[in-house]
Amino acid sequence: MGYSEIIEVPLGTRVEVLRPVPEFYATVGEEGMRKLIDAHYELLKVSDAKHLFPIEDEQEFALAKKHAGDFFIQYLGGPRYFEKSRGAPQMVGRHAPFAITAMMRRVWLIAYKEALEERIDAPQALKESFWDYLNTFSTWMVNKAE
Repeated sequence: MGYSEIIEVPLGTRVEVLRPVPEFYATVGEEGMRKLIDAHYELLKVSDAKHLFPIEDEQEFALAKKHAGDFFIQYLGGPRYFEKSRGAPQMVGRHAPFAITAMMRRVWLIAYKEALEERIDAPQALKESFWDYLNTFSTWMVNKAE
């Protein structure tokens, strides 16, 4: 079994978000999620989507990684770091100021697939469960036509 293909949906379409199985976070834990986010952001730093991230300012870039980690850790059932530091997630609204196209989403997802394979030591089925979540969740962030 492999990762599902990157789904493509028309701009503004809201597909059902597939939650990862709880065993993913139970296996990976907070430390593993932080490593995954770090690897993902380092790949994005040199990607075609780098303009969407504060790569010129190391402190801001580190903070963006922290916020992403806090969100995913909370969403997956860990401590509510994101809510305590930033309030309700409201991810669509938080991403609205950035021009996120389907191509930028694709770059983001491909970097996640690479980071999952390189940094996460977990059964393939668990990684695929998280991938399926990313694949559906990310469709909601696309806010601009190509």
